[in-house]
Amino acid sequence: MPHDVSLIATLAFGFGLALIFGFIAEKLKAPALLGYLVAGFLIGPATPGFVADQALTNQLAEVGVMLLMFGVGMHFSLKDLLAVKKIAVPGAIVQMAAATLLGMGVAHFWEWPLGQSLVFGLALSVASTVVLLKALEARGMLTSANGQIAVGWLVVEDLAMVLILVLLPPLAGILKGGTLDAETNLVFDIGFTLIKVALFVALMLVVGKRVIPWMLWHIAKTGSRELFTLSVIALAISLAFVAAGLFDVSFALGAFFAGMVMRESELSHRAAEESLPLRDAFAVLFFVSVGMLFQFNVLLDYPMRVLAVVAIIVLGKSLAAGALVLLFKYPLKSALVIAASLAQIGEFSFILIGLGLYLGLVDVQVQSLVVSGAILSIALNPLVFSVIPKLNDGMVKKFQWVRNLNARSHMMEELPQQTDRECLSGHVVLVGNTALSRRLSRSFKTHHIAHVVVDTSREVVAKLRRNSIAAVSGEFADPVTLVQAHTANADSLIIATGETPGLTQMIENARMLNPGIRVFVQAYSKEEKEFFAAMNGVQAYRWEDTLSDVILQDLIKNRSRA
Repeated sequence: MPHDVSLIATLAFGFGLALIFGFIAEKLKAPALLGYLVAGFLIGPATPGFVADQALTNQLAEVGVMLLMFGVGMHFSLKDLLAVKKIAVPGAIVQMAAATLLGMGVAHFWEWPLGQSLVFGLALSVASTVVLLKALEARGMLTSANGQIAVGWLVVEDLAMVLILVLLPPLAGILKGGTLDAETNLVFDIGFTLIKVALFVALMLVVGKRVIPWMLWHIAKTGSRELFTLSVIALAISLAFVAAGLFDVSFALGAFFAGMVMRESELSHRAAEESLPLRDAFAVLFFVSVGMLFQFNVLLDYPMRVLAVVAIIVLGKSLAAGALVLLFKYPLKSALVIAASLAQIGEFSFILIGLGLYLGLVDVQVQSLVVSGAILSIALNPLVFSVIPKLNDGMVKKFQWVRNLNARSHMMEELPQQTDRECLSGHVVLVGNTALSRRLSRSFKTHHIAHVVVDTSREVVAKLRRNSIAAVSGEFADPVTLVQAHTANADSLIIATGETPGLTQMIENARMLNPGIRVFVQAYSKEEKEFFAAMNGVQAYRWEDTLSDVILQDLIKNRSRA
């Protein structure tokens, strides 16, 4: 052809082969992403025939990571992150340290130099954002307690990796056996980087929090669907690009914070829905780009080394993460879920290895081992997730100590003994710690309406109790959580959690405990409202319907009749 079509050819072969092999994988009861990895391998340099443009594919995959992190930001606010900080921050740091030391130990056995061993170990320590979020979304666990911990854990890992990427260049001289350049002020570099990141976060939370929702609202008022979709994509990619260019923040992290501030808009759920097709399409390209990096000969030349890498990622990291979760007195099932969530590596590992190659700290063999470990761990991750329920159930049946672990309760999962009697009968069960639920709680206190708040975060529940609000922690759809909130004796159940998996199951469980309970649900779309309204006895309202006022008036009227 007379003109360059490398981008079109890359998209055509990438999407086409991904469709074919993804379909085959699904027919074989395997995850579709395995097919995407195979498609990438087939259009990569390791196989004959068409070879896709690696640079273009990497950039397209980066867009996918940005859009995915943007979507996560719209579901995971800063308050959500702070709500799991007590386990996510120490857990991520200790788990990364453990995985890094395991990698360095194996590399020392292979007689690798210190710098190469350190970069190798760090590359094995950070999980893949894309794989984790896809796994949680596929299982409806993204907004669950375990899902929030896993995502918070991953955000801490990403922040730590951003700092590592900044520190690696000035430390390269020492890591290669030399001395630190006298002109390099390491303390100044670290401080300057932290200041830039802090400025970006402050700018997004102070300015972006006001400007972005305002822009989105005015664009939506035009009535143009394509313009609204364009605004969402433009904000996600543009803000991520500006963040990387001006503040040296990764594209993924910049997009994540952009999504967080867009979450403040009442149109955030629509924005998430509109961007979903593009997020899925570019996520496919991410897996294709990973498959292109795979060198099959590394499996033949270094089979034991590849096995050791996979063992560190799938077993070493998982055991460290699971043990840490148990130390925080979470049940064994939670430990297994979070361990499985982190049992893979991905995009940050490739970025780190690429920087290591550029700085001369690692060689191509290290890159091949990391890529092989990433592909194999990504392929095994769905299998690990599928084994968890069977493993948990089998261990529960066989071992008493496992039953004790799963049965143990945390002080935040039960109402304190000194809870007012008003909160035990004829009260309102308020599910979630959202802006709506907080508004309702304040109104209830003003009108002396007893209520119990249910939330997945123990830290949130502890804060509510410090403010003299009755609250319990637990999974929303778990019958035990509803029992602990004394739902059987409650007057009403108000669900104000947004997109919560198992919402229908939660309503059914509440009805089993209390057939006469009145149920109110906050719906974020016309379809959701119609769905819940069709359920017997459920009153569903949109945010625009001033849900808090409707519920408050209804409760006051009902109590006056009683």
